[in-house]
Amino acid sequence: MNDPDAALFARVRSAIEAVDPVPTDLADRMIAAIAVADISHEYALLTAVETAGVPVRSDAETTTLQFSDGTSSILLHISHTSRDLRRIDGWVDAETTEIRLSQGDRTWSVPPGELGRFAFDDIPPGLARVQLVTGPNTRDLLTPQFEV
Repeated sequence: MNDPDAALFARVRSAIEAVDPVPTDLADRMIAAIAVADISHEYALLTAVETAGVPVRSDAETTTLQFSDGTSSILLHISHTSRDLRRIDGWVDAETTEIRLSQGDRTWSVPPGELGRFAFDDIPPGLARVQLVTGPNTRDLLTPQFEV
């Protein structure tokens, strides 16, 4: 069974490949361009590690998120409080001088504790971002927005 559309598409594909072939080094050039632009520091990878309601001895909802840029990682545990606010417990694995939580025009700031632990109390629900302030000679990690 001959498909006239498939034959037409095959001829168009052959004509394009003959007139304007894909450069053989395109993938390598794109990887180099991205590395030069340092895009990995512009956007951190967000991974939802766990989202669960806690059914035993509590009706509080919790969410665990992990952000990483390949060099630094942040683990956040977000829990609902009794006053419809949020508590954010976090851990960071990088040398950090300050951790900032931003939500709209508001910003909270805490220093990292022992073993990179930090916490933010009484955070209203909404979109937020976390910034790891690492120092003058390194680039800060800024997470994408997430819901608290």
